[in-house]
Amino acid sequence: MSQKLSARFICAHVLQTVPFACLNRDDTNSVKTVQYGGILRTRVSSQCWKRAIRLDFEQRVGQAALRTRRIGERVSRLLTEERGWPAELAARAGGHLAAASGIKFELEEKEKQVQANKVIGNAMVYVPQTAVAELADLAEEMRAELEAAKDIKKTTDKSIMPKERVTAILRSRNGVINLFGRMLAEVDNAGVDGAVQVAHAMTTHQTDVEIDYFSAVDDVTADWNDSTGSAHMGHTEFSAGTFYRYATLDLEELAGNLDGDLAAARELAEAFLQSFVTSLPQAKKNSTAPHTVPDLVHLTVRSDRPLSLAAAFEKPVQVAADGGYAATSRDTLSAYAEAVNSFMGTTGIVQSGWAGLDPKGHPGLGERHAGLNDLIGSAVRTAFATTTSGAAA
Repeated sequence: MSQKLSARFICAHVLQTVPFACLNRDDTNSVKTVQYGGILRTRVSSQCWKRAIRLDFEQRVGQAALRTRRIGERVSRLLTEERGWPAELAARAGGHLAAASGIKFELEEKEKQVQANKVIGNAMVYVPQTAVAELADLAEEMRAELEAAKDIKKTTDKSIMPKERVTAILRSRNGVINLFGRMLAEVDNAGVDGAVQVAHAMTTHQTDVEIDYFSAVDDVTADWNDSTGSAHMGHTEFSAGTFYRYATLDLEELAGNLDGDLAAARELAEAFLQSFVTSLPQAKKNSTAPHTVPDLVHLTVRSDRPLSLAAAFEKPVQVAADGGYAATSRDTLSAYAEAVNSFMGTTGIVQSGWAGLDPKGHPGLGERHAGLNDLIGSAVRTAFATTTSGAAA
C-alpha cells in the first residue's frame, strides 16, 4: 500500500527589517532596486539570499555541495596536498578527469604553463563535496595507467579514465542538490529539478539609496602631523527598510528527488525552513553588522498551489503615526491574506499559522504560535501527515 502526503506545498512569508546595509550590489557596485507599484524599492536578489540559505542549510544537515569550474584542478590539489602525489602526475590526473567528464574544459595556454595538463576551467559543475574525494579515489585506482599515459595537451585528446565512472560521480547528488536542484546539461541524467522556489526580496515601502562617503586615515601621517589628507577616500551605497521575503517548497518534487523517502524529505524541509527564515546575506557585514531577526513569519501548508502575498505591498505601506514601517507592514500582510482567503477560498489551505514579535493578533495569518521552532515544527508535521489507501495513517 502506498503512502501519499496530505499536502503539496509549504509557503513561507517573512517580514524583516534591515538597518543601514548593502546586502546585495549590482555590477556598478550600487544597491539593487526594483520599481514596483510605481515606487522605487530596495531589492535583494533571490540568487543572493539563496546562497546564504544554502550555506546555512549545509551546516544544519551536515552535507555540502560544490559549485565550481575548477573540478579537475581541485582533484589535482587534493592528490598533491593530501595524498602525496607528484605535482606533474596529479595535474595529469586532473586533465584526464576533465577530458573523461564530457564537460567542456580549457587548458592553460602552452606558453603560460608551469606544468602539463593545467586545467584552468570546466563548464560549471555542481556536485556533492564528497565527489572530489571520489574522483581522487578513482585516480588512485588508475595511477599505474596515468603514470604510463600521455599528457592531455588539447581538449580533444582522449582520456584513459573510464568515462562512465567519472560521469556517475558527477551525476551523484545529496540532500543539498535534491532540495535546490541542479542544471548540468553536459552529463546525461544529471539535471535535478529544484524543490525550492525563492522570490527576490523587496521592501514593502519606498526607499532612498544613501551615499556614504568614507576616508581612511594614514596612521603615520596622523602621528607625525606633517601633512594633511587621508590615505584613501571612497563612497558606497546603502539603504534600509522592511523587506517582504517569500519562498515555497514543493513537497512532491522533494520526495520524488529522494525516491519517496519521506523521512529524509521531512528532515530537509524542516532544515530549509529554518535556514530560509534565519539566514542573511553577508555583504558588507564588517562595516554594517545588519544581523536582525524577522519581525514576523507566516507559514501556510497548501494542497492546491503556491501563493505569494507580495501583491499586498504593490501599494507601498506608509510610515506609522509613531514611526516605522514594520507595524504597518504586518497589518497590511494580515489584511491582504484575509482578503485573498475570502476571495479564493480556503479549501487548499491545510494549515496556516504565524509567529513574531508583535504582541497584537493577526487573524488573517491563522493560528499564532509561541515561537519559530513551534511554528515550523507544526507546519512540517501537518505537511508530512500521510494517507494510506485513502485512510488516515
